Amino acid sequence: MMKNLVYINGNSHLNKAAFEVVTYAKKLGGDITVLASGNMESSLLSSLGNYGAKEVIINRGITGNDDQQIAAWIASKAPDANNIIFSHDFQGKAIAPRLSVRLKAGLIAGAVSLPEADGSVKVNVFSGKAFGFVKTHSTQRIISLLPNSIAPEETGTHCGVTEINEEVGANKVRVISVKKPEGAIPLPEAELVVSAGRGLKGPEHWGMIESLANSLGAATACSRPVADIGWRPHHEHVGQTGVAIRPNLYIAIGISGAIQHLAGVNGSKVIVVINTDSEAPFFKAADYGVVGDAFEVIPKLTEAIHKFKAAQ
Repeated sequence: MMKNLVYINGNSHLNKAAFEVVTYAKKLGGDITVLASGNMESSLLSSLGNYGAKEVIINRGITGNDDQQIAAWIASKAPDANNIIFSHDFQGKAIAPRLSVRLKAGLIAGAVSLPEADGSVKVNVFSGKAFGFVKTHSTQRIISLLPNSIAPEETGTHCGVTEINEEVGANKVRVISVKKPEGAIPLPEAELVVSAGRGLKGPEHWGMIESLANSLGAATACSRPVADIGWRPHHEHVGQTGVAIRPNLYIAIGISGAIQHLAGVNGSKVIVVINTDSEAPFFKAADYGVVGDAFEVIPKLTEAIHKFKAAQ
């Protein structure tokens, strides 16, 4: 029987990406073991059974981003795992390639679908402008799943959690502190995002962006120039050199749509662009576009959303 190992790390809560990777493993077939590190409570981890996990092992002796430790644990405790699955987030991008080298396991990075009949897996290439199909020939394979590619599905019940504290391999990484971004909805987890650029003309106008986001229950984001000049914090910068996101809805306000920005958001299910320049490149990538002044459009849009909600 196929055996799948899913790796997750966290300190306070399980995010959507954790449910996605377990659901993905479930759809691959076979038994699912989750290896977790961090300080999450066992009661939280047991909920992964709802998505298909057979068991969860949390090893508090493993530092979350130490691939040498993770490789040593897999080689010792799960050498027969056919698939080792990560989320293709900051941590997955950092660990999975190094783990691939240590385990001599083929890597499929940024998967967006389940394997085809021939075993190949569809992935994003060229910053999301095209798709490719990758096939491995190693005994083990590592798959990192692009966030928001597979909808989490609850198919089971809570599972057992085994808590251990075993340091394996050489622990060369120590976490001194964790700085969490402000805001109710972390950008990588947000399904709705309202973003703005230099078209806002100054940080003093960001209140209307936040009002629109609040009316939708969305996260806020910005373009790189806005973060670079200090209008918004850097953790809100989305794009090729910032946070890559794949929300169900991305609203871009006053952003021209440079290729570097598009590379981080073109996985969005629906893109809405609001800009005064009808020739802005972003309109070519948009599902819906509004040519208009944001200072007129956004307040009216926010008011319309409030009225729509009040009528429900």
